[in-house]
Amino acid sequence: MIHNYTPKGVCSRSIRVQVEDGLVTAVQFEGGCQGNLAGLSRLVIGMPANEAADRLRGIRCGQKSSSCPDQLATAITQMYERTAV
Repeated sequence: MIHNYTPKGVCSRSIRVQVEDGLVTAVQFEGGCQGNLAGLSRLVIGMPANEAADRLRGIRCGQKSSSCPDQLATAITQMYERTAV
């Protein structure tokens, strides 16, 4: 399952996340801090999607109310909410 998400309140412009059999298999950010986001993407690949979302949820970037990792958690959560409907 692939989900495209438009982040809110952060530097990245889009997040594409792929989950197969409950595991994150790919993450691609457009925009933002490319080195950090490439590292984040590699760290979550192979991780259970719900665990990745739990670990990343609530991380803030400076004074912003969110961050790219937090937005990735939101994207994963939204993906599962849409498939549950």
